[in-house]
Amino acid sequence: MNAPTPNLTEMNQPLLFEMIRSFTTLAQTLNLSHAVTELNSTRQTVRRHISQLEALRGEELFRTKDRRYELTEAGEAALPEARELLMHARAWSRGQTGVRSALQYLQAREGDWAFYQQQQPMGDIWDGESILLRETYRAWMMSSGEIESPNLAHVRPFLMVYRNSDSGWICVEFGTRSAYVKWFGQDYARSSIGRPIARLPAGEEFGRMLDQSFLDIQTTQMARLDHVYTRMPERHDAKQATMAYQRLMMAGFFPDRSPAVLTLVVPTINIKIAALDETQRAAMTEITKPDFDPADARFEIVANQPP
Repeated sequence: MNAPTPNLTEMNQPLLFEMIRSFTTLAQTLNLSHAVTELNSTRQTVRRHISQLEALRGEELFRTKDRRYELTEAGEAALPEARELLMHARAWSRGQTGVRSALQYLQAREGDWAFYQQQQPMGDIWDGESILLRETYRAWMMSSGEIESPNLAHVRPFLMVYRNSDSGWICVEFGTRSAYVKWFGQDYARSSIGRPIARLPAGEEFGRMLDQSFLDIQTTQMARLDHVYTRMPERHDAKQATMAYQRLMMAGFFPDRSPAVLTLVVPTINIKIAALDETQRAAMTEITKPDFDPADARFEIVANQPP
């Protein structure tokens, strides 16, 4: 007779977290001794965690061959989500992630450094002050995400283009009129092409949470709007400047149909992040907005014509 499947409500809830930790660590090392060392645990405990998780899921996650562990097909399929669960659990337990009005909210602090990212309703684009945001969103829709589409050409100089790689998300194109180039200069931007997105000083899990925004865009083939509060180095200076901006992220395609993520950054001090206090708002550096001429808008003019 098969053993009854454990009832999660009857289990010690923290045990589930430890079971997933044991699973992801053993999946990474495929060596029980190495996993035990990394987890600071015992062989018996790790084996028990794996058995309990397999019983809970009703499928085998590992097989052993010549005393070496291998992931089963079920284990391979379960691993990415297990890692995501751990990532979210760790970030959530530190108060770094949450939901505001059903939209994602991230925050982190390290010493006197503070970072906030709050997702905004897409409808805010139409009520906002930035014509460039509205024009870019309309151009993206008209282009169906095709980077080389003529409908995107007039706003493409303001965009940054990202590709997912084995090293994580890398920027492969800095628009010559983008906020990044305006802040750091064209030479610095060229030097940054192909480098993974810099990790902020808040831990690996938080860095992966930021990457999740890019993955969500790639998976859903949609767009999202975020307000961001952070610090960046001054141009030609080691000092850090506190800044805020709106960021529009959009799914896209390269000519070979491989996926991309397009981003538009529009600096502003008018950001909607409830956790910011007056001192933090006062510390923000006013940054020159992209020099988009409203006369260059193709779709804003059409939208505002009388019927």
